Amino acid sequence: MKKHIHICLILLSIAVTQAQNSNTNIDLKTTIIPPAKVDKLTGDSYLIDFGKAFFGTIQLYSNKSQTDSLIIHLGEKLNDKNGVDKNPGATIRYQKIVLPQLTANTLILPKLTADKRNTTGAAIQLQDSIGVVMPFRYCEIENLKIPITELQVHQKALHHKFNDEASAFSSSNKILDSIWELCKHTIKATSFTGFYVDGDRERIPYEADAYINQLSHYSVDSLYTMARRTNSYFIENPTWPTEWLLHTVPMFYTDYMYTGDIEPLKQHYKNLKLKTLIELERADGLISSSSPNLNAAYIQKLGFKKADTKIKDIIDWPPAQKDTGWKLATPKGERDGYEIVPVNTVVNAFYYYNLKLMAEIATVLDKKEDAAFFKKKAKNVKTTMNTKFFNSDRGYYTDGEGSTHSSLHANMMPLAFGIVPKEHVKTVTEFIKTRGMACSVYGAQYLLEGLYLSNEAQYALDLITDTKGDRTWWNMIEIGATMTLEAWDVKYKPNADWNHAWGTAPLNITTRYMWGIKPKAAGFKIAEIQPQLANLKFSNIKVPTMNGVIKASFKKDKKTHQYIIEIPENMSAEFKVPLINLKGRHNGKKIKPKQQIIILNSGNHTIDLKQ
Repeated sequence: MKKHIHICLILLSIAVTQAQNSNTNIDLKTTIIPPAKVDKLTGDSYLIDFGKAFFGTIQLYSNKSQTDSLIIHLGEKLNDKNGVDKNPGATIRYQKIVLPQLTANTLILPKLTADKRNTTGAAIQLQDSIGVVMPFRYCEIENLKIPITELQVHQKALHHKFNDEASAFSSSNKILDSIWELCKHTIKATSFTGFYVDGDRERIPYEADAYINQLSHYSVDSLYTMARRTNSYFIENPTWPTEWLLHTVPMFYTDYMYTGDIEPLKQHYKNLKLKTLIELERADGLISSSSPNLNAAYIQKLGFKKADTKIKDIIDWPPAQKDTGWKLATPKGERDGYEIVPVNTVVNAFYYYNLKLMAEIATVLDKKEDAAFFKKKAKNVKTTMNTKFFNSDRGYYTDGEGSTHSSLHANMMPLAFGIVPKEHVKTVTEFIKTRGMACSVYGAQYLLEGLYLSNEAQYALDLITDTKGDRTWWNMIEIGATMTLEAWDVKYKPNADWNHAWGTAPLNITTRYMWGIKPKAAGFKIAEIQPQLANLKFSNIKVPTMNGVIKASFKKDKKTHQYIIEIPENMSAEFKVPLINLKGRHNGKKIKPKQQIIILNSGNHTIDLKQ
């Protein structure tokens, strides 16, 4: 039986935050974290649990010397004997350190061994002064000859500047609360390079990873420098998947809506036009990565250093077992059997969304001709997609031109991007609901967006809070991860890591769609609040903006839904009345019958709605 030990000296330690990087533009910090608990394993072995995994290293301070060597094991995962898993598999991290001795009254910072793949090549490099870091939650110590109470062990966590108090969320669903906290911690903990990187295996920025990271980061903090640094990185460092390139414009547009700053749009306007892949258009307006225009010259114009870079449609990741050679639990991978034809639905759904956003960007920059041009292009693509890809007999979309197969992806993307005509939303959503979570943690972002945009809030909430099976966020918590995984489970991606921010869809979805809090006017001068709280009995949320924090709470009984909302100074909000409510009061005054929008100026508001 393990004996639980409390170490007063450690538990009384105050977390200390220091500037770690002399480059203030990167603004990395270290936080010194005491153990959450310490357990005795054997006579001279102990397991220290810091509660959550961070990227960083370990530091020790001993009141007594020990001449014998000390063995330290750092890892993200426990084995079945409640020690650090020394063979965790996939890209779950573990490292062994041997200290020749313990010197009393000296701060000891053991050196970690660098991983070649994530510290060379295209990986984001840390400054030499920072040293090597790895993600870990646990520290197992062997051969400790002095009393454990004489040894202070801390997790030295590296992360970007982050305001923990800027956001908060709670609700009547404790599973949802736990998943939200999992995702929020992921955003902070994965910020250790000062860029949005894909995870510890590569530490490389990828556009799709970065976009979901950005949406989630902006939902919990109002510090935008890291996103901007990453956005700028992609101008000269694009990655190979077709759809990843098509995430560039959404990233820049999102930053503009949250900050109101048009300078990045001005500076990179020509490149943003290029990243829409408009030059791959054929006569009917649709694009294809098989276009003859995708030649060496165009590859280099896009920013690739190598002219022979192959741009390929990705749809979702990982692909089928036959494409990877990996032994997958689901032989079809995460693509739901998608048939990748040359002119396909998913790529053109992203293309439509890019054109739509470019029309908005051109309008902001007072480029009227461009705005009209992109608007017309978007309309044409939407019409052509609905003509060529929609199967009117079935009531939903096929995977692309010439395909008879219909996947989740070919339907959730058009739904998320507003391509589905109103008269077909019902049949498309009905098909989507037959597929379940037949996509990756990345694809889940668009699945959930599409569902909330189609008034399927309850089904979306059920997916987020599902506790059955392993294709769930709850599974990530159950297996012991404290950051979101790269895939639903290692069996769905054999080299998956335990620290991938592209798995944080529930975080930004909760803020932006469940509570419906987004910027309606650039810079959050006007917010929109459109709650779709499904069967939640109560909920509280804090949402950071550049103008201050929006605070909101909700509770309901059998007859009344009450919202209490605080809007900060220098902004207002448009509250969209849920369709289920027939009458109500705003700050004691009757709301007009069938009123859909309530204007909330700075200050406190109470909205009581009766069914």
